[in-house]
Amino acid sequence: MTADQVIAALRSGHDDLVAFVQRLAPADATKPSGADEWDVSQVLSHLGSGAEISLATLEWALAGEKPVEGFNQGVWDRWNAKTPAERVADFPAANQVLIEKFESLDPATRRDLRIDLGWMPQPVDVATAGTARLSEFTHHTWDVKVAFDPATPLAADAVPLLFAQTAFTLGWLAKPERLGKEATLTVHTTGVEKTFGLVLGEKAELTDAPERADGELRLPAEAWLRLVYGRLKPPYIPADVALTGPFTLDELRVAFPGF
Repeated sequence: MTADQVIAALRSGHDDLVAFVQRLAPADATKPSGADEWDVSQVLSHLGSGAEISLATLEWALAGEKPVEGFNQGVWDRWNAKTPAERVADFPAANQVLIEKFESLDPATRRDLRIDLGWMPQPVDVATAGTARLSEFTHHTWDVKVAFDPATPLAADAVPLLFAQTAFTLGWLAKPERLGKEATLTVHTTGVEKTFGLVLGEKAELTDAPERADGELRLPAEAWLRLVYGRLKPPYIPADVALTGPFTLDELRVAFPGF
């Protein structure tokens, strides 16, 4: 995965969501979204504030400056104070500025710049920082779109890039201790064709395909990502998701509360 690929996916995701948002009726802003406890406008508010924070983080890295203490909270407070209509209207411009900043980076900067995200143990390269934003953006785009079509999948451009990061993501999103029992599943994904092991014990981890497993999970790659991110729930479960073994799908989802 390269910074170029991630930035291209951020652009295509932005253009797609902005076109979608611009077709919304005023009443659509307060429809329940795919994110628990958030309506559509609140998801767009989160993406708009996140764009401003990501932009500032990138600009601080380019200038060799430290993050400004309290900056994030100030951005969140301002976006939270907006009306639903304002959140919908203001999101496109805020995210456009961030995308243009990523696109303006020359090849050397895309390769060599290190960015302090604040929550990672050390500064990361542009590809990693961009993937963090792509993950947030892709799943929250889904949150918006499923309010109008429950069969909406994750953006196809983003899925292979995010799939490659699942082993890392699993480490901080999964809560296998909530299951009350340990198991190993063989996972087969389609779209991104992969077979691997999912170990649910003291921690959750991915392995090579196990010789012996307690069960088997088959599903599209985008549905696998939504499982990990806490978004594979009724009525958003594709018909081709199949699980055998010690857990029902409802039980397995307990280990993946998402964000």
